[in-house]
Amino acid sequence: MVGVAVEVMTVRMSTFMEISPSEFFYRNRDLAGFSNPTRALYMTVRELVENSLDACDSSGILPEVSVSIREHDDAQGMPDPKQYTVSVRDNGPAIDPEHVPLAFGKVLYGTKFTLRQSRGMFGLGATMAILYGQITTNRPAVIRTVRDGYMHEYVMMLDIQRNKPIILSKSSDARDGRGLEVSITLVGDYSKAQQKVRDYIAQTALITPYADIMLEEPSGSSLSFRRIMDRMPNPPVEVKPHPAGIDVETLRRLIQNEIGSIAMHEAKERLIREVARHGDDLVGVARERWDRLSKDVRTAVSLLIMLDLKVEDMDKVRIDRIDPLAGEVHYTLLLDGEYATARMKDIEPFRSHLLSIAMGDTLLSFLVKNFQRVGASTAKRFLEYAGMDGGKRIGMLSNDEIVRLADAMQRHSGFLPPDATCLSPIGGDALEAGIRSIFKPEFVAVVQRPASAYSGFPFIVEAGIAYGGGIEGKGIRLYRFANKIPLLYDEGSDVAWKVIDEIDWARYKVSADEMPIAIVTHICSTRIPYKTVGKEYIADRPEIEYELKNAIRFLARRLSIHLSRKGNLAMARKRLGLYSRYIPLLARFAMELSRAERAPRYKALLRLGEQYEQELAGMDMEVVDGASVQDGHEGVGSGAVEGANGMDG
Repeated sequence: MVGVAVEVMTVRMSTFMEISPSEFFYRNRDLAGFSNPTRALYMTVRELVENSLDACDSSGILPEVSVSIREHDDAQGMPDPKQYTVSVRDNGPAIDPEHVPLAFGKVLYGTKFTLRQSRGMFGLGATMAILYGQITTNRPAVIRTVRDGYMHEYVMMLDIQRNKPIILSKSSDARDGRGLEVSITLVGDYSKAQQKVRDYIAQTALITPYADIMLEEPSGSSLSFRRIMDRMPNPPVEVKPHPAGIDVETLRRLIQNEIGSIAMHEAKERLIREVARHGDDLVGVARERWDRLSKDVRTAVSLLIMLDLKVEDMDKVRIDRIDPLAGEVHYTLLLDGEYATARMKDIEPFRSHLLSIAMGDTLLSFLVKNFQRVGASTAKRFLEYAGMDGGKRIGMLSNDEIVRLADAMQRHSGFLPPDATCLSPIGGDALEAGIRSIFKPEFVAVVQRPASAYSGFPFIVEAGIAYGGGIEGKGIRLYRFANKIPLLYDEGSDVAWKVIDEIDWARYKVSADEMPIAIVTHICSTRIPYKTVGKEYIADRPEIEYELKNAIRFLARRLSIHLSRKGNLAMARKRLGLYSRYIPLLARFAMELSRAERAPRYKALLRLGEQYEQELAGMDMEVVDGASVQDGHEGVGSGAVEGANGMDG
């Protein structure tokens, strides 16, 4: 019994506590890929380069990215792992100086949380690299942003417990040009990370052939890739959400945003000018001047009356929500961050005004206004399917109705496919140029599948295949990309490798284990279904798997056509070789039998045979080219038929 009592007491004495996002990733840095000195060094290069390329892409600037990895002064001559300083400089638009501290000193803060394709997804990026550098070396990061004729330099660290930046120093001076440079000192193992870093730089050059990228290594050697084209892909455009990807929480937030949070402090000066200065009786003065007050002032004075607040206290409160069903106002006290609720008083016209605001737009208008590719007719058909009244105000929807609405959105098949303007694929020409530049192959084929969607998120699959030439070794080598990011780890867990394993290569007369083949896959989407925060491999979503399979089947057919053509040409050359060898012998034998003084004019016959073989090979190539065009159309346009029939080719 004593033991039980002690155990109960121990449980009762357990304390609850809160940790910041910085603290969470400090304790669980493996989740973001910073698991050891080797991986951390690679991830730091990757995150900083991705940020630079994203910034240039979004501004339409041909990227120039320089990566420098050097031993820290205190680590000269020491064995790995040791302290390295990683610096990445670009020619992008840079960052407004006032945003630098939060952009680099606050975890889960950034510009990547919109429905638009970007390399980054989680708002970690450089901040996670700075965090890792701090916890391994306790050295600050240095950020230099150059814009508008000035260079602003910040030397900073992170307050991990509060998820806030600590600015150690700040300076600025005149400087021409533009761009951003980030330098982070961390413990790394470059002897083990070197190959991955080199592979990352090379593959980044493959998928962004319009960029200049240079790597300077600790030994002093360098790796440089010059841009091979000046045309950039169209930048992605931010879009509204697609209804098929909506869950209950997202729908609830959209409704709340539509109704709008009310910032009373923005109307403070006008409220004082239009109401408060005309008398101390707020209710009486507001009623008397009601018809002359602006909407914002009416809302602000109504809230003051409902919450029993004074005009001077308006800045101390943030209105979170007005609930018309319960007749309540939910608000936050900004001084201590406490959440509070107040019942609405039955004082007119203030109560009616707040209720009219809280009820919001009609459900029909809400759907048309907040979702992509949903017009009035589509919205009406959906509401009939969901069994809901399109004229009902969204603020009057009960919790059960919101759940029912979200569930119907996910089940309804009548919505148009998602808008793909939020995506920025690399494009067939650029992908082929990158593959040719890196591999120098004998044969290249590329394909871009039509835009598709999973769970309401649009995506496009691009793929390329290269054969022979500069490709070393035998067997298939897979190069995976997602939103223009090379994926170098956990290849065996990726959906692309699963698809390649399932392809019956023998049907295409391709010896997958003996031929030098490189396959490049690129998936771009507003939400890549990574299996980890470290963004290294993609989940096997059925929709993505289907598009990958059809893309690779199409490429396998193209390679098969090339190999057949190559075989026909080889056979023609072999026959011509036989003719060249035996016709002179036959001519001499005929001369001896006929006792002629000179041999027959057989060279004309050789030329005729050579011409015949070339014409025959040309006919073979015409037949092959005809099949290629047909297969190309089938692979891109009729993939649904091929997949539905379960055919592999």
